[in-house]
Formats: sequence, C-alpha cells, structure tokens
Amino acid sequence: MTPPAPRLIPLLVVLASASILGLAPILVRLTETGPAAAGFWRFAFALPLLALILSRPGGEGVARPSKWMLLAGLFFALDLSFWHYGIVMTSVANATVLCNLTPVVVTLIGWLFFKEKPARLFLLALALAMAGAFAMAAAAKGGQGTNPILGDLLSLTVSFWYAGYFLMVKLARTTAGALWVTFWATLAGLPLMGGVALLLGEDMIPATAAGWAACVAMGLMHVAGQGGVAWALGRLPASITAVTILIQPLVAAGLSWLVFGETLAPIQALGGALVLCAIVLAQWSSRTKTGATPEGVAPA
Repeated sequence: MTPPAPRLIPLLVVLASASILGLAPILVRLTETGPAAAGFWRFAFALPLLALILSRPGGEGVARPSKWMLLAGLFFALDLSFWHYGIVMTSVANATVLCNLTPVVVTLIGWLFFKEKPARLFLLALALAMAGAFAMAAAAKGGQGTNPILGDLLSLTVSFWYAGYFLMVKLARTTAGALWVTFWATLAGLPLMGGVALLLGEDMIPATAAGWAACVAMGLMHVAGQGGVAWALGRLPASITAVTILIQPLVAAGLSWLVFGETLAPIQALGGALVLCAIVLAQWSSRTKTGATPEGVAPA
C-alpha cells in the first residue's frame, strides 16, 4: 500500500484535473457551435497536443490501434454527443451530476450480465441514485435550458455510454499506455462527432474569436483533465480517485452560477447530494465486496 505522503501529489493532481474538467459544460455553451460540433473541435484541438506528447523523447509513440481503442472512440463520441445536448437542454449542474452515475451503472451491468452480485450497500446506493435523479429532473425549471426533462434524460444515458467507453479502455489498457489509448479513441471519435454535427445540421464554425478560444480551450482541457486523471489512476487507489473527482459537478455548478446565473432549487440541490452520496456508496460497496472499485470517472 502506498504511504500517505507519496499520495499527496497524485491527490492534488486529481483535484486539479477534476476542476479543469468542470470547465467542460461552460465551454460547450461558449463555443458558438452546435453541441456535437463542440465535441468535434474538442477532439480536433486535443489531437496535435496528444501526438506531440506521445512523440516526445521517452514517450510511448503512436502505434497501430486495437479494436478496443476504436470502440472506445465510438462510445466516447456517443458519450459527448448525448452529454453536450444535455448541457444545452438542462442546467449545467443537472447534466454534470447525472452523468456521474457511471460507477453505479458499471456495477449494475456486472450484476445483470456477468452475475457479479453486488453488496447490499450497493442496493442502497442504487435506490439513492434513482431518488436523487428523479428529484433533480422533477424540480428542473424551464429557464435552466431549452428542454430540462429531455436534457436530464440525455444526461442519464451518458452514464451508459461512458460505462461502455470505460470497459473498452480497460480492455485496451492491457496492451497499451493511457495516452496511447486516449489518442486513438480521440482520433476515432473525431469523424463520428463531425458526422453527427453535420447530420443534425449544426453550426460548425464559431462566429467570433471568443467562440474559437472556447474551442481551443476545450482541446487543452481534454488533454490536461483526462491526462491528469489517467496519470493519477496509476498512483492512487481507484476508489480514492473516483470519489475525489466528484468535485467536478461542484465546480461546474459554481461556474454556471457565476457565468450563466443558474441557481439550484432546494429539491434539485437535495437530489444532487443524494446522487453524489450514491456514487460514493457504490464505490465503497464494491471495495468492501471485492477489495477494489470500478474506476468510473466523469465523462467530461
């Protein structure tokens, strides 16, 4: 077991990375493009930086992708497409909290399809998650997005898409490093995001320099945020990382209040707290049962 002192730097990296990822829903709204187009530019501006890091002396290099990396790109594109539309249709807080149900979904999939019966604590976590999600959706205000109820539903489905992405990454990571997997998943997802944006008739090009700046910032955020979490996962227990990264919804909610003036109704705040508690309980229940936890993290 890693002694407490060496964990300090990875823990700080996770906190910083999660805070950076909390910028994602704010930047999506500032790109002046359609929701899927914002994901396209996120991937497009992240790829050169990822390639540069991989090609540096001592880097992993860029080799041929495995099928798991390409499938990870497919699931990641679905993840961002649904989430970005959720961000536009509902409040930033709702979209960010609901999509963080991935750890619960991963454990539920293991129970239903792989006969991995969870601990009783997980059943409590599942009940809390459902109650919290219902409270957040039921209390959503019309002014918090173009279609709050549909936005909440789309944000909930993100947990399933990201669970698929997570499982594909786990398979890909058996033969490749984290940045290598991230590069190919991003490259595979790029044309998919562009295709979705064009199919839905979205605005692809930002109208102002500020819109372009938001697109570039999304690319930098993708590399710094996802890269920092991936780096920390190799140095911290997954349970600590998965719980610590829950600062992301808090950062996103705070920024949405400052930038867009979005506030949470008391019932929504209670629902969000229940969902966050459910995610923590799901992690603890898995650790209690198997000695490890699913490494489900936010899909930002």
